Amino acid sequence: MKRKGSAMFLGILLATLLVVSNGMASGKCESASGDEDKTAIVIASFGTTVPSAVVAIGNIINKTKEAYPNTEIRVAFTSNIIRSVWKKRQEEPIKWYNMGIPAEILLSKNIISTIGDLSDDGYRNIIVQPTHMFYMEQSQDLKSYVDGLASIQTTKDKWKPFNKLVLGRPALGMPGDRYDYHKDVAKVVETLAADAALAQEAGAMLVYMGHGNEHWSTGIYAETQKKMREVYPEIKTYIGVVEGMPGLADLLPAMAHADTKKVLLKPFMIVAGDHATNDMAGTEEDSWKSILTKEGYEVQTVMQGLGSNDAFAAIFVDHIQDTANENGINLR
Repeated sequence: MKRKGSAMFLGILLATLLVVSNGMASGKCESASGDEDKTAIVIASFGTTVPSAVVAIGNIINKTKEAYPNTEIRVAFTSNIIRSVWKKRQEEPIKWYNMGIPAEILLSKNIISTIGDLSDDGYRNIIVQPTHMFYMEQSQDLKSYVDGLASIQTTKDKWKPFNKLVLGRPALGMPGDRYDYHKDVAKVVETLAADAALAQEAGAMLVYMGHGNEHWSTGIYAETQKKMREVYPEIKTYIGVVEGMPGLADLLPAMAHADTKKVLLKPFMIVAGDHATNDMAGTEEDSWKSILTKEGYEVQTVMQGLGSNDAFAAIFVDHIQDTANENGINLR
């Protein structure tokens, strides 16, 4: 019991020193430039508890670090449930580090704590970039947090915690006239050429499982499906969702008219996490793979989240830069 406690303490100590060291190095780069206010980026992910799925989030983080090597990059998980799982896993840090889980994932915090830590470290210009597919429930909640913290007023301006605290937009864009979400959809579709090619090579339909939600319209998936068929007309592409519409039951009637009984099934999500593992490719009779197989389709599953796609991951880097340009924030 004593040895386990010592190992846990050592692992967390090492991870903490690594994070602090990185922060100090980044701070030196910025202070050397003469900037009065330090700048940081927060990659805000829903998160995942599936170790193999972490690579997709890591790819987005790494692409951001490559683009802005002298800007502080931190990570926040917005899901309370997912954070609670990783907090429990912190009891055996060496085990998870040996599995390739980075400290910024194992020790991930919520968005308020992450922004608070940055404020304590002197970062007053902060861009929060969500790794969401579209502006739905998760992005709305995240915006509420960011707007709330950004609205803090103090008696003296010099004590205001932030100069600029702003939110980027998801992969498929967001409502409003600041950015044309149709262009964002087109950009996402452009990054999916390899998926279309893989389906064509297999002589299969391309069926994506998105997350969806019960509170906002999921019409964006229908628009993306339409754009996929325009750009890749040789492939029958279908996009359904776990929550909301269209579900798999809504897709099946149209799929029955296709000239193939082969299906390439892939998550239309950032990570191939719990939904992909269970709801999409699981062995239970209500998984998409099981239902499609029962309907007579030959199903090939691809367990890879969109975040693992370099071109797709780079979309978030572009959105960060758009947000920086719009708000007069200098990234390095």
